[in-house]
Amino acid sequence: MPAAFIPPDYFRRYGVKEIFGEGKECEVDLGCGDGGFLLTMATRNPETRYLGIERLLGRIRKVCSRADRLGLCNVRALRIESRYFLEWMIQPGSIRRLHYLFPDPWPKGKHHKHRLVQEEFIPVMHRALTEEGEFLFRTDHEEYYEWVCEYTERNGLFRKEEWEPGEEYAVTDFQRQWEAMGRPVFSAKFRRVS
Repeated sequence: MPAAFIPPDYFRRYGVKEIFGEGKECEVDLGCGDGGFLLTMATRNPETRYLGIERLLGRIRKVCSRADRLGLCNVRALRIESRYFLEWMIQPGSIRRLHYLFPDPWPKGKHHKHRLVQEEFIPVMHRALTEEGEFLFRTDHEEYYEWVCEYTERNGLFRKEEWEPGEEYAVTDFQRQWEAMGRPVFSAKFRRVS
């Protein structure tokens, strides 16, 4: 099965089995970029299904090409906006982990409205995740880290847990870049509260 997932209908919900051909849950990399993290995790964990979400066509083509070349049967990639996918396309309770790694922090105050994590987005994530699902977030931007923590913890749908990603958690290209510059990386794990 090729890595590209092209829905026959963008106005209905899909279960994991329809996307991957099997299974009830998967992990999702929101804004997967060129797929470095996604493909590394899929290679290390062949029994886990990984879905990359990205809005830029060139990046999706690159992810799919690399996944197909590597013969990764546990990877799919979909070109779509992250929020639309979570709110309208995935069956509720289908995602075991949401990875949101080094997104554009939109640092200027007038651009904060473009950030994915907003008050109204928290219930969308909550609904998409499995009962014990996790939302994993990493950034080099401290103010954005605090923003995401505040919005995610505020309404009681998630609880923050200790998380220091170990060697099993793949490193993104952005993380390598920031650490090479001596910048700190901020990590947060949130567990869905039933």
